[in-house]
Amino acid sequence: MTQGPEDDDTSDTLAERKMRFLFALRSRGVTDTRVLTAMEKVDRGLFVRGTFSDRAYEDMPLPIACGQTISQPSVVGLMTQALAVNPRDTVLEVGTGSGYQAAILSHLARRVYTVDRYRRLTRDAADLFRQLDIPNITTITADGSFGLPDQGPFDRILVTAAAEDPPGPLLEQLKPGGIMVLPVGQSDAVQSLIKVTRSARGFDYEELRPVRFVPLVEGLGSE
Repeated sequence: MTQGPEDDDTSDTLAERKMRFLFALRSRGVTDTRVLTAMEKVDRGLFVRGTFSDRAYEDMPLPIACGQTISQPSVVGLMTQALAVNPRDTVLEVGTGSGYQAAILSHLARRVYTVDRYRRLTRDAADLFRQLDIPNITTITADGSFGLPDQGPFDRILVTAAAEDPPGPLLEQLKPGGIMVLPVGQSDAVQSLIKVTRSARGFDYEELRPVRFVPLVEGLGSE
């Protein structure tokens, strides 16, 4: 089939948008080569559907089903960078959402477990992982605030919803030497992204930057 001028324009525009997307990540502090490579491999456009699909390569959060959001790409990159995932790590993600973050983690870790309280989100994400032939992600519908004790402990834990404090069950499921990255705050307007490292002495906390995430809610969603 012969490609017409319009097809060329569309292709060039998409390539340019993806190039600007990666440039925006670097300019906002995502400098880890492995993280950037993973984010280049995962096409955010596949995880943004409907009305906002044409904004998939902009550095902004976007609405998805069940009243949730797909996070701002630069925040995804900074959280992933702070998590410092090693190739042999087992990672727990709390808050599957669109599946975008888990797909990125799948290129960095040995195994990713992702959990969400909304069955619709986990079902759609699992379908997409199958289409993309990503075999090392296990998607589970459950109350993520309790973690996955049967699968733990974990080398790394990433939480994509804000709690007032790091949930105790998640801290317990973090291996010695493990890292957890999560937003904390008492309201959706005042939140901080923190990095928790489990050491022989207990837990060390490092505040990274202000953020804004949906709240971490206990129980299963209705959708």
